[in-house]
Amino acid sequence: MLEFLGIPNIWIGLSLALALFFALAFEFINGFHDTANAVATVIYTRAMPPYRAVILSGVFNFLGVLLGGVGVAYTIVHLLPVELLINVNTGHGLVMVFSLLGAAIAWNFGTWYFGIPASSSHTLIGSILGVGITNALLNKLSVMEGINWQKAIDIVMSLIFSPLAGFLIGALILLGLKRWYPGTRMHSAPEPRTDGNKVKKPPFWNRLVLVLSAIAVSFVHGSNDGQKGIGLIMLVLIGFVPAQYVVNMNASPYQIERTRDAAAHMQLFYQRHQDRLSETPKILPPILKETSSSTPQRYRCEIVHTNETIQSLLQNLKGIKNLSELDASQRVQVRRELLCLDDMARQVGKLAGVKAAEKDDLNRLRKDLTASTEYAPIWVILAVAIALGLGTVVGWKRVVVTVGERIGKQGMTYAQGMSAQITAALAIGAANLYSLPVSTTHVLSSGVAGAMVANRSGLHGGTVRSILIAWVLTFPVSMLLSAVFFWLAAQVML
Repeated sequence: MLEFLGIPNIWIGLSLALALFFALAFEFINGFHDTANAVATVIYTRAMPPYRAVILSGVFNFLGVLLGGVGVAYTIVHLLPVELLINVNTGHGLVMVFSLLGAAIAWNFGTWYFGIPASSSHTLIGSILGVGITNALLNKLSVMEGINWQKAIDIVMSLIFSPLAGFLIGALILLGLKRWYPGTRMHSAPEPRTDGNKVKKPPFWNRLVLVLSAIAVSFVHGSNDGQKGIGLIMLVLIGFVPAQYVVNMNASPYQIERTRDAAAHMQLFYQRHQDRLSETPKILPPILKETSSSTPQRYRCEIVHTNETIQSLLQNLKGIKNLSELDASQRVQVRRELLCLDDMARQVGKLAGVKAAEKDDLNRLRKDLTASTEYAPIWVILAVAIALGLGTVVGWKRVVVTVGERIGKQGMTYAQGMSAQITAALAIGAANLYSLPVSTTHVLSSGVAGAMVANRSGLHGGTVRSILIAWVLTFPVSMLLSAVFFWLAAQVML
C-alpha cells in the first residue's frame, strides 16, 4: 500500500504524516488570527450571531481557496533560493520544511494566546527568510544568494504599505459616511442585550453592508492566506513523495507542448544574445557554488549550463503526452531543469541592455515553463480550507474582543465596522490580482484604527502598543527561530 502511494517505507510515511500535520496546524492557528479578523466586526456589531458568522466565513474562505489559484502560494515558495527548491527532496529540503513550520507555529500560537492580532503572513515570510539565510551561511555562500531578494523586497513592501493604505482608506470611508449620513444610528455603538437573550441588531442597511463585506473579506482572505498553506504542503509532498508530486501528473498534452515550446524559444533567445550572455557568470554568480564532499549528490544549477539544461529538458519531454510516462528519476530531473531555467530567465531579465519587450517575452516563457511545477491537487486545497475553518471556530473570541473593544478607547460603531471591512476587502482583493501576500490582520486592524482616529474616538494606547510591538518583532523573531531550528537540525541530520 505504501509503495503504491510512492512512500518507500513506514518511517518516511510517518515523517510525511507529521510534516502534513505541522503544515495544517499552521493553517489551523492562522484561523485563530486571520480568519477571526474576517468575522470580528460582524460579530462585535451583532450583525450576525457568532457561530452563524463563523460558518458563513468558513464557506467563503473555502470558496476563496478553491477559486484563488496558486499565484500567492508560489510567490511565497520562491522566496527560497532555487538551490533549496531543486534539492527539496534531500535532507536539506526536509530540514528546511520542518524548521520554518516549527518557527511559524511557535510564534503564531504565542501571539494568539495573548490575544494579539499578529500577522501569520509576516511570521511565515520571516521563517522562510531565516531558513534561506542560514542555508547560505552553512554552504559558505553570500547572504545575497541565500534569498530571492527581489521577491523578498516586493513582498515586504506590500506588507508595509498595505496597513498604511488600510489606515488611510478606513479613515476616508468613515469620514465619507459621517458627511453623507450624519446623525444616523450607524454612528452609534452596539447596544447592550435587552430582554434576556434578545439582541439589538444594527439598522437593516448597515447590517446588510456588514454581512456582505464580511463575506468579501472571508473570500479574499481564503484566496490569499489559504495559498500560503498550499505552498507549504506542496513543499512537504515534493520533499517526501517526489515521484508523485514533483510535477503535475495531470498536466494535459497541451500544457506539456507549451513547456517544450517555451524551452525551445528560450534557447533561441539565448542564441540571439550569446555575446551579451557570455558575460553573465561575471555579473551573476552561479546559483550554487561547489558543494562540500559530504553532499555530492546535490544538484547544481548554473547559468553557464543553460544550453545543456534546455537540451536535457527537451530530450526528457520528447514525444511525451503525459508526465506519468516518465519514471520517478526523470520527473525529478524535469522539475529541476524547469526551476533552473525559470531562475536563469529571471536573472537574465535583470541584465542591463535587455529591452522591455524582451523582458516581457521572458516573463511569458517563464509562465509556460512553470505550468507543470506550480500547481496543487484538489485534496490539498480542500485540506487547507478545512484547517482554516476549524481554526476560526475554535479561536475566534480572543481576536474579536481585541479588534472590537481594545483598539479604540470606545467600542466600535457600525460605521467603523463597515469602513474597516470594506477597506480590508478592497486591499486584499487588489493584492490577489498581483499575487502578492498581504496580512489580513494588519489591513483590518489598521482600517479599524483609521476609522477610530477619523471618528475622534482615540486609540487605546496599551493595545496599540502591544500590536505594534508584535508587528515589529514578528519578522526578526520568526527569522531567528527558524534559523536556530535549521542550524540545530543541520548539525544533527546533515
